[in-house]
Amino acid sequence: MIKQTINDNMQEGETTPPHFLYTLLGPTASGKTALAIAFAKEIAGEIISIDSRQVYRGMDIGTGKDLDAYGNIPYHLIDIRDPKERYDIAQFQSDFHTAYQDIIARGKAPIAVGGTGMYMHSLIVKQPYIQVPVDQSFRDQLVSLDKPTLQAKLATYDIPTDFKIDYSSHKRIVRALEILEALKSGFLPAKEAVIYNPLVFGLDPALDLRRQRISERLKARLNGGMIQEVEQLLAEGVTHAELQFYGLEYKYSSMYLLGDMDRERYFTKLETEIHRYAKRQMTFFRKMEKDGVKIHWLNEDSTEAKLKAMLEIIKEESL
Repeated sequence: MIKQTINDNMQEGETTPPHFLYTLLGPTASGKTALAIAFAKEIAGEIISIDSRQVYRGMDIGTGKDLDAYGNIPYHLIDIRDPKERYDIAQFQSDFHTAYQDIIARGKAPIAVGGTGMYMHSLIVKQPYIQVPVDQSFRDQLVSLDKPTLQAKLATYDIPTDFKIDYSSHKRIVRALEILEALKSGFLPAKEAVIYNPLVFGLDPALDLRRQRISERLKARLNGGMIQEVEQLLAEGVTHAELQFYGLEYKYSSMYLLGDMDRERYFTKLETEIHRYAKRQMTFFRKMEKDGVKIHWLNEDSTEAKLKAMLEIIKEESL
């Protein structure tokens, strides 16, 4: 039994973590939840959601929580914030570690599951600068500047040798400048980060299958009341600006309800953007591999076959 393998890595009376933090990543609509639930049943595990939007109460259909599917499998970091609250990566790290410690203290296996790449990356790769707080006034000074101007500003700072700048987007260059400004002002990064021992599994469906699943799921969500969910959030005081901050389903549902697009345009645009988002997710996961993260990609067709492959990999890695 895999559960026995976990227990064999712990001495009697200890509450140290199991040998692995089991980790399952993949793009949207890749089947992560179903596989994670099957896996949790097999190893007496509990799921920790790695999703930046599932933390919010009332954002259920649009984020694909599918809570009914969990049955008696415990889950964590879902429905822990109100939609009007901001949630950042530092809060996530703290909440994750609290959940992780709680799970291992009860002798269960923690399973990190999700598609929010930056959150997943923060657990697996040391990032001493991630704790730099947001400086909104500083960001406001930069938001209107183009990328060449921002890149020129980077040259005015002393950049630590271990600080890697992501030039891929305007948003990430702004974040880099925010961190460098904090360092200049005396912020000291943490010397040590929480270290987990991740065993990472990845899902990467064939492009045609992924696109089919995304389209089918979007239709199901619309038929299942996604627009009504957004209307309820508005009735509870969430603004259109806040909805649009959360992107994808909430952004375009807000625009549709404001009359900025008709139903056909709404569906087509949202479908296209979700496809693009899935592509960005895969790009990020491939970047994680370049950063040294070993991902065991599961290419089997069925959930049962993927589960079997996971258990075999765990046996091999436990030797």
